[in-house]
Amino acid sequence: MSKPELTLGIETSCDETAAAVVADGRRVLANVVASQIDLHQQYGGVFPELASRRHLEAIVPVLEESLNEAGAGWDDLSLIAVTNGPGLVGSLLVGLSAAKALSFARGLPLVGVHHVLGHIFANFLDRATDMSSDPGADDPSRDRSGERVMLPAVCLVVSGGHTDLFYLDESRASLLGRTRDDAAGEAFDKVARLLELPYPGGPNIDRLAREGDPSAIPFPRAMLEQEGYDFSFSGLKTAVAVYLEKERGAGRHPRKVDVAASFQRAVVDVLVTRTLAAARDYGVGSVLLAGGVAANSELRRIMEAEARQIGLTVHAPPLKLCTDNAAMIACAGYHLWKAGIADGLDLDVGARLPFPETIPAGTVLPGRSGGGE
Repeated sequence: MSKPELTLGIETSCDETAAAVVADGRRVLANVVASQIDLHQQYGGVFPELASRRHLEAIVPVLEESLNEAGAGWDDLSLIAVTNGPGLVGSLLVGLSAAKALSFARGLPLVGVHHVLGHIFANFLDRATDMSSDPGADDPSRDRSGERVMLPAVCLVVSGGHTDLFYLDESRASLLGRTRDDAAGEAFDKVARLLELPYPGGPNIDRLAREGDPSAIPFPRAMLEQEGYDFSFSGLKTAVAVYLEKERGAGRHPRKVDVAASFQRAVVDVLVTRTLAAARDYGVGSVLLAGGVAANSELRRIMEAEARQIGLTVHAPPLKLCTDNAAMIACAGYHLWKAGIADGLDLDVGARLPFPETIPAGTVLPGRSGGGE
């Protein structure tokens, strides 16, 4: 058997220092993440300058740990893949500087990866979860190794910084719609602060909502009456703030569990409705979830239930590959490299790096061809 091609992935776009080693663009040998949650909880969100400093402290130990965990040495690597945007500029620069230094010192190809493209490619790692065919689909953390995504598909990337909907086939990832204001994850964090929940807000609202009534408060579902695939969550966030202010002003104590459950259901209803509408309109057979909010238990449950009713298969990464990680960056970087895409040492970061209309020509998404357009 031929020796596997190993990609070292580096991800430092926000508040997690991550490095991973992935074999042949699919098999995760190591996936190390150094979290900064403890550092930023006191601020209720990410403090950019402190995040950069923590990345500087963590990057070398995380890189060394990833190689040790993979049982690999520097001479075993075939390329370096690194997130170069979008994200916090200071954080991105730490990861990119490390990647450039390694590329120069070891003579390895360097590939810059758009953070959102990395989230999409998390679905093509061997530990992707086929939620529809898995008898344990009601357990969203259950993995099924080796499942291959059927293409074409639509992919919902939903996180603290992004809410984007894509059409995917074997050679392109085309943007269909995105949020016009707050990302869904950003709305989760802001509502969590209104409810006096600790950072990060998303997981805490998810846990609290399990004890509440999602139909208790009729929060709005923005833009569902409009054509297209865009999203909006700022009005929903404002509606929660107004409701809490009104209740507290009247001397009442709103049930946090009901507020959390009703807010979460409003977000999920919009995400599911828009995504499944795109899937029907484009005639695809698969729906992919990606990004940190893709770990939300309510989103997974409702997306799976409603997709099944119209004959669609839902795929999602396991929970640890939904949040920011370097395995997804390694996967995307490898497939770009195999298509002949590489960057020089002049590669720069972009806080608002635009997602290309299509991925670079010749890049083949590593799924199986199926029906559809």
